Amino acid sequence: MTPPQRRRRMPQEPPPEPAPAAPAEGAEGESAVPNPERLYSLTGTAAGSERASIDLVTLIVAAEDPPPTLTPEQVSLLRLCTAPLSVAELSAYLSLPFSVVTILLTELMAADLVQARAPIVRQIVPDRSLLEAVMHGLQKL
Repeated sequence: MTPPQRRRRMPQEPPPEPAPAAPAEGAEGESAVPNPERLYSLTGTAAGSERASIDLVTLIVAAEDPPPTLTPEQVSLLRLCTAPLSVAELSAYLSLPFSVVTILLTELMAADLVQARAPIVRQIVPDRSLLEAVMHGLQKL
């Protein structure tokens, strides 16, 4: 049996460039991918300050209703956090990078508007009664 032979591609004209599409509108009228200038204006002067030590799986819970002095992004964060949500989920829901959400959450934590909780970890050692039940089940086999 002979191996298949490759055919050479003939040079072709490049396809015409598509017309620029209108930016996708989000729920709040913002574009799906924010530009860097908007991200800088969201974080403001807090970009140089100390950030809270939170990671992607840290759970965030809102402590109270948003005051009227907050930015729209911070109000959105507080409304999403009525139930515990991870920082990764918040970042995805708001279509903002993790670093920007971290800065916004740091400001909200400094104002005592949100609480950060460690994720719920399952027990490392299983319960003794569970191990005994498994052992008895194996002995019956």
